[in-house]
Amino acid sequence: MKRGDSLYRRLLGWLLLPLLGLGSLILIQAWVDARRTADRAFDRLLEAASLAIAEQVQWQDDRLWLDLPPAALEMLATDAEERVFYSLVDGQGRLITGNAELPGDPRQGPGDADTLLYRHIDWQGLSLRLGVRRTRLEEWRVREPFEVRVAHSREGRDALAARLWRANLAMILAMAALATVGLLLAIRAALTPLTRLRRAIRARDPRTLAPLELSLPRELAELRDTVNELLARMRRVRANQERFIGDASHQLRTPLAGLSARAELALRQDDPTRWREALVAMQATSARTARLAVQLLSLTRLANPEYRPELVPLELNAIARQAVRDHWASCHRQGVDLGVESAGGEVRVRGIDWLLAEAIGNLIDNACRYGGQRVTVQVQDAPPRLVVEDDGPGIPSQRRLLMLRPFHRDREDVEGSGLGLAIVDGIARTHGARLQLSSGHDGRGLSVVLQFPGDTP
Repeated sequence: MKRGDSLYRRLLGWLLLPLLGLGSLILIQAWVDARRTADRAFDRLLEAASLAIAEQVQWQDDRLWLDLPPAALEMLATDAEERVFYSLVDGQGRLITGNAELPGDPRQGPGDADTLLYRHIDWQGLSLRLGVRRTRLEEWRVREPFEVRVAHSREGRDALAARLWRANLAMILAMAALATVGLLLAIRAALTPLTRLRRAIRARDPRTLAPLELSLPRELAELRDTVNELLARMRRVRANQERFIGDASHQLRTPLAGLSARAELALRQDDPTRWREALVAMQATSARTARLAVQLLSLTRLANPEYRPELVPLELNAIARQAVRDHWASCHRQGVDLGVESAGGEVRVRGIDWLLAEAIGNLIDNACRYGGQRVTVQVQDAPPRLVVEDDGPGIPSQRRLLMLRPFHRDREDVEGSGLGLAIVDGIARTHGARLQLSSGHDGRGLSVVLQFPGDTP
């Protein structure tokens, strides 16, 4: 298995992606908060500076006059060496004094109360933070309105925001490291039961199919129960295989022992006539043994769950007629009347020609062995059906399902392996057909029907 297909890596990836997204949002929020905190701190300095300047504004010689205190601007000068500007403007917007003609703020302030407005401006190629204080003189004779405009460059603000963000970044990274370690430990702990299950399966003896006895969480317990169900099915399959092998060995041992006995008996004789009789008997036994071996191979192949042959369109009348031609001579020698009744038109099914011919051959052979004197192969349409009917003694209804089991015979006094109907049943399942056993049309004999799906081309 590729390392990229690891469940551990997949869980880690899917859990880390949301954490990375959340961490990115936290970093962005930390930077926004650092900028906002730096702005609030320096806006307080702008407020203090504008207030210190406004308190020094007086009315002399019918005009506004300012005695600027040095401390008013020095409080805005930090280690970042910002540039500081100020302007004093009267109520008509005329510059009274200042070291720069700063723009005002178009927003309106409330009444006569002190109003302080802040905004960012770009002035003569500089990015400045501007504070505008709108107020008026408090003398009893004159209440002249004026504005104090103070601005400074952003170096100090940016430096403070960077320091605050770096401090937050260190804390966020530490928290992220702790979260990652906790996540790794949590995933490893969550996958521990899966590791125990894998080790328990790996440590099992490959020859045992006993169920797994392991305490697991609910999700893995369902997987354990599914594996146990699979093991139970495998135990049943193995039991069936062992029973089949035992029955097959018994069936093959009997004719092989007969061959050996016939050969040993013939070797003790000096009469060529006895030799010929022994050879004829051995030839018949060999033929039956070869037929049994072919049936065993067919049944084994059909019982294999991985055997999925490709079904092709076939014409059922042609297959039935060819099967009758192949078996007519042997039936004629036994005095059995073998015939075929074809449908009026073509009957198309999807299947495998040699398997259907094998099914018809087994049904004809069974009918001959069990005393049928008349065997008819019929092809019907709507739905497509293949019927093999004989006039033999038939099978009692309560025993018909038993006849589908391998090596099960209705009568012990008849030669045969008991595989014919089991093979036909396997062929029917391979074709998706329905197998039916019933009495003949006059209540005598046996009628075996293979009914194919009705939607076949």
